[in-house]
Amino acid sequence: MQQTTHRSAALRDGLGVGLAVGLSGLAFGAAAITAGLSVPQACVLSLLAFTGASQFALAGAVGAGGDLMAAAAGALLLGGRNTLYGLRLADLLNVRGPRRLLAAHGVIDETTAVTLAQPDEPSARTGFVTTFASLYVAWNLTTLAGAVGTSFLGDPRVLGLDAVGPATFLAILWPRLAASGRLRVLAVAGAAVALAASPFFPPGVPVLLSAVAVLVVMVR
Repeated sequence: MQQTTHRSAALRDGLGVGLAVGLSGLAFGAAAITAGLSVPQACVLSLLAFTGASQFALAGAVGAGGDLMAAAAGALLLGGRNTLYGLRLADLLNVRGPRRLLAAHGVIDETTAVTLAQPDEPSARTGFVTTFASLYVAWNLTTLAGAVGTSFLGDPRVLGLDAVGPATFLAILWPRLAASGRLRVLAVAGAAVALAASPFFPPGVPVLLSAVAVLVVMVR
């Protein structure tokens, strides 16, 4: 009986987080079109990348005129944290065979948070699957809606939509920065390096360089 209650709670948590965060896909769709991506490109990026911070970083770098390779490298760097999440979740989810590829695609901040918040393995698996499914569907549908809607506006920058991507990215990061003094130090160090490098390097490269400062602070 208690296990059923835990799984029901995990189901509610997963649906709540998935639907709430999934609405941010509207902002990404708008940011992608503003950056110069097409509607199909924005949708494919959400389907295949499915990690919000990396997608916003790539769109921001491309929109600033940066090299695509540097923008992609910065996005991959941000997405690298999901590999560490996967190491933590592998035994907990106990997924075997080809399903591991699908499960790996769903290992992001939100699914990890809901999964690790559950008191036992069955409810953890329920939380992961529910969060992944609801967020993936909501994120991709709202990406399409945001991209299509923005594409009809002519020049989205006239309405200030070029600020949607950075603003949403900051909103995603802010709760983490507010909760940890160590993360604030890391953020300030990375931002300082990126700002100092911006006049001398094309967009996308300063983000890569900022990772060096973060590594130094982490080692210390």
